Amino acid sequence: MPHPRNHSLTRPMQVTCWALLVFLSLACGCTAATPESQEVYGAPEDIEITASGMKGAVPVGSTLATTAGVNFRKGASTSNSVIRVLPEGTQVVTVDQETPTNSFYKVKHQGTVGWVYGAYLQLVASPEDDDTNNDPDPPAPSGSRAAAIQRAQASVGFSYWWGHGRWRPEGPTSSTKGSCSGSCPSCSHSGSYGADCSGMVAKAWQVPSSNDSLTSDSHPYSTGDFIHSTSQWSIVSRGSLESADGLAYNNGSSGHVVLYDSGDGWGSMWVYECKGCSAGCVHDLRSLSSSYKGIRRAGY
Repeated sequence: MPHPRNHSLTRPMQVTCWALLVFLSLACGCTAATPESQEVYGAPEDIEITASGMKGAVPVGSTLATTAGVNFRKGASTSNSVIRVLPEGTQVVTVDQETPTNSFYKVKHQGTVGWVYGAYLQLVASPEDDDTNNDPDPPAPSGSRAAAIQRAQASVGFSYWWGHGRWRPEGPTSSTKGSCSGSCPSCSHSGSYGADCSGMVAKAWQVPSSNDSLTSDSHPYSTGDFIHSTSQWSIVSRGSLESADGLAYNNGSSGHVVLYDSGDGWGSMWVYECKGCSAGCVHDLRSLSSSYKGIRRAGY
């Protein structure tokens, strides 16, 4: 369609074009989100063991807790990539070996094995503390909530795709992540996978119930839908947010929605979101204005 300000258009056609652009913006949502950060860079790591940090061997199956936000890495050094950042107080369980490697402990978090620097860990419990404990995994979102978080995790690294929602459960590769350029809604996308903010949350929540395949493209709702209670989700207090709840806003001309992971619902929190062309779909630490409403999927 020619640009609405093209002087070859008549005034009625100009009005029609502008109305169509406004409609498309509201239908897809995620406009003017202006997020504070673009990528997950991880927590700062001062490579210095503190008095309160972990230093020696601990039995396999020990429960440890983070004493600050800390990087959960793919290997035992800062040169290895960050899987995710664990907020303060997150519990993990040691696996495979009792002694740390390069001061990093090999641990499991929500089913994923990685490495955490010992300076930011403290011992919570060892297997000997409870002989009846047959499941060493720490407390984590369970059932439907855990499944929603897992689906959102799989979206991280895929491109932003306006008006769509589709990604692979094993995560992105260089050939599947796709790419986005321009400024949405007038952006362009290449590739077969990606999502925008509302497409990602709907897919993570599996709403409606037929939206249950990560690899099938769908975009059933806009940010304007998410700010109102429906039979499939309801408005909740931001002070009572739990993992896999959401936060949404829409002011009539722009909107955004994220999937809450952890943290302070009125302060710094970890969320999953598809931000825009330059950032794509990420897991990041951010704060949200008071315009955002807490939302909870029915059954969670």
